[in-house]
Amino acid sequence: MTLINVYSMKITTTLILIFFITIISGQTIKSTDDLQPTEAFDNIHAQKIDTDSLSTTFAIWVKMKVKMHKHIHHVENVYIIEGKGEFTVSDSTYKVKEGDLIVIPKDTWHGVNVSSKKTMKVISVQSPEFKGLDRIFKED
Repeated sequence: MTLINVYSMKITTTLILIFFITIISGQTIKSTDDLQPTEAFDNIHAQKIDTDSLSTTFAIWVKMKVKMHKHIHHVENVYIIEGKGEFTVSDSTYKVKEGDLIVIPKDTWHGVNVSSKKTMKVISVQSPEFKGLDRIFKED
């Protein structure tokens, strides 16, 4: 479990974001502002941007929280574009905000509570391809 502080890894994070913005589906997206929900939602809206056998990329909007869950076979990288909150990875909780990158190893419990009035918008990359079959939610 690793929380990469964007201040210490600013160049790496910037390069990762540029990669996702310019390479996704062979399309060029000029700004993450172009990523908008395709429908109204109460708490969470996930929009698949691209997928292949190696990875799946989502834009995800969260108004309140994502319950603790894990992906048995997937590594997940979450880059926060907007909003702030508390992100829990395993037994540690971190204050996160725009520009932070969270790396979540496979089979690791994680979730987020949004603390900003602004909806949290993230890019989530799961590897290998995410088919929705290995996500397990933690019992409350």
